[in-house]
Amino acid sequence: MNSLNAQILQLAPILLMVVLFYFMLIRPQQKRAKEHQNMLANLKRGDTVVLSSGVLGKIVRVEDKEVGVEIAQGVTVKVVKGMITEVRAKGEPAAANDAKN
Repeated sequence: MNSLNAQILQLAPILLMVVLFYFMLIRPQQKRAKEHQNMLANLKRGDTVVLSSGVLGKIVRVEDKEVGVEIAQGVTVKVVKGMITEVRAKGEPAAANDAKN
């Protein structure tokens, strides 16, 4: 009976660490991935997006796996949907780099 209790006490810290890893690392990562997939599924024309490279642009065409993003007036690039990191609201202005007085 004592050896069984000793074995349980040896396994308890390992089990506790596995449970902590799940709740601290795995579960939040799965939640973020699910939110990102939901965001990509709801992309529409006219949305302002931020690409993983930091480039800002406006969506002009939505396809199954790719989107057309206008990065400058008359300049459209084809981007894989997974490279979009953020969707900004249509009316949300980008912060200016220079202060104008």
